[in-house]
Amino acid sequence: MAAGTSNYWEDLRKQARQLENELDLKLVSFSKLCTSYSHSSARDGGRDSSDTTPLLNGSSQDRMFETMAIEIEQLLARLTGVNDKMAEYTNSAGVPSLNAALMHTLQRHRDILQDYTHEFHKTKANFMAVRERENLMGSVRKDIESYKSGSGVNNRRTELFLKEHDHLRNSDRLIEETISIAMATKENMTSQRGMLKSIHSKMNTLANRFPAVNSLIQRINLRKRRDSLILGGVIGICTILLLLYAFH
Repeated sequence: MAAGTSNYWEDLRKQARQLENELDLKLVSFSKLCTSYSHSSARDGGRDSSDTTPLLNGSSQDRMFETMAIEIEQLLARLTGVNDKMAEYTNSAGVPSLNAALMHTLQRHRDILQDYTHEFHKTKANFMAVRERENLMGSVRKDIESYKSGSGVNNRRTELFLKEHDHLRNSDRLIEETISIAMATKENMTSQRGMLKSIHSKMNTLANRFPAVNSLIQRINLRKRRDSLILGGVIGICTILLLLYAFH
């Protein structure tokens, strides 16, 4: 029965690790898609081009975004279900001495799920904000172009307005990139701090177990030494009796 429950726990852990690996890859691709959308929109805004190509590119990226978002949400739901099963197992485990280790493993998987969920929602929110801003800027750009084509005069004021608009867009993009780098640095530092805490906890656990192991080894050595003395005494007595019998 114990072996069966242990196998069930290991199966749940394997499922959780597999889903976590899939989520990690999906989130990396999802983040790259959002970043490429922002950069391509900035490049398209900085040059004169036809209205057809940006719309097609944006539509294709929008479909990819929706598809990847649905896949990530499904993976998050599956990982949540596995974590719930692991929680049920820890509550009904029949070996109380293992509950602490099981709870530690469960908490680690929950933290990973929380981090992935937070990262997904943050990336999705950033993409939606960029898309809404690009739609707004595209509408303004179209109004400006229609005004220029309607008037037929490329006056100096419109030129200055467009240049200032491009400067503002570039400044906004640079600020967003700086904020993204700062947020990524903060998340990496938080992750490293969690890893250091986990290593420290494991070291403390091993340090607490070593005295008990050393005490057990000393007792085993003492018992072996006592058994050797007893065996040597018995052999000596038997040898003396044989000698007495032989020379009698």
